[in-house]
Amino acid sequence: MSAAKLRAFLAVAQHGSFSAAARAVGLSQPTLTTQVQGLERQHKVVLFHRQGHRIELTSVGERLLPVARQIASLELDAWNLLHDSGDLQSGELRLGAVGPFHVIEMVDAYRQRYPRLDVSIRMGNSSSVFKDLEDYAIDIGVLARFHETPGFSATPYARHALILFVHRAHPFANRGQIRLEELHGQPLLQRESGSSTRRALDEALARAGVRPRPAMEIGSREAIREAAARGIGIGAVSEAEFIPDTRLRTVRIEGDPAVTQTYLYCLQVRRESRVLASFFDVALALRKGVDDHARPWPDAT
Repeated sequence: MSAAKLRAFLAVAQHGSFSAAARAVGLSQPTLTTQVQGLERQHKVVLFHRQGHRIELTSVGERLLPVARQIASLELDAWNLLHDSGDLQSGELRLGAVGPFHVIEMVDAYRQRYPRLDVSIRMGNSSSVFKDLEDYAIDIGVLARFHETPGFSATPYARHALILFVHRAHPFANRGQIRLEELHGQPLLQRESGSSTRRALDEALARAGVRPRPAMEIGSREAIREAAARGIGIGAVSEAEFIPDTRLRTVRIEGDPAVTQTYLYCLQVRRESRVLASFFDVALALRKGVDDHARPWPDAT
C-alpha cells in the first residue's frame, strides 16, 4: 500500500467528492480516482459508495479514515522535523474548541509567530473534541475544564471567576458584589446541562446550600444575555467572556467561589510533535498575562 494511495483516499473522504479532492491536492481527477481504485483493488475492498456525484464512506472506509489521518499526521510531523531544520515554514494545524474566546487569542498570537502555517478551528462540545483528537481529525483541543482521560496530555491555560449579569434596573445592578447566599430564591438563567459555566456555578451553590429559582434553561450565551436584558432572570458567565451591554450590569460574587478553567489537550503520543509543541509554546507565553482568581490547578498530565 503506497502512501500516495492512502493520501488520495484521505483527500476524497475529507472533501466529499473526487473532483473537490483532486482540486485540493493538485492532481487531475482521473489520477486521483485511479489511486483510490488501485487501493480498493489491491485489498479487495470498497471504500466509497458512489451514487452519481455523491459518495459515502463504506464501513471499511469509516474504519480506515482515523488510521489514514494518523498516518498523515505522522508524515507531517516527520516532514516538519526534517524540513528547514524544523523552522515551520509550511504545514497545517487543526484546532478544536468548545468556545471562541481563548482559542481566537491563541490563534492570533500563533499566526503572528508562524504566518506560513495554515490554521483551522472546528467548534463542538467536549465529547466531539475528544473524538476528533482520537480520530486525528484535529491536533489540539481547547476545552473548558479538566477531564480525567487516559492517553491525553492536558495543559492548563487560564482560569477566570464566574460573574453574574443583571438588567440595569435589577436590585443587584448597583451593588457591584453580592454574597452567594443572596442568590437563594432568585430567578436564575441556566445554561444547558453539560455546560462548564452551569457546572461551576451549580457546584458552588450546592456547597453553600443555596437554591436559586430556575427561570429558564437556554443553550447559548447570546440568548441568556438577551433574556437578562429583558429582566427575565440573572445570568452567569466567565468574566473573560462577558460582552459589555448598556442594558446590563455585572455583579461579582464575593470570594469568587465559582470559576471556569481552560485546558489545552492533545494525544500524549503527539505532545512533542514540532507543530503541536510550537502552539503550546505560544499559548503558554500568552498564559503569563491571564488573570488567576481561583484555587490551584488540579494535577494534569
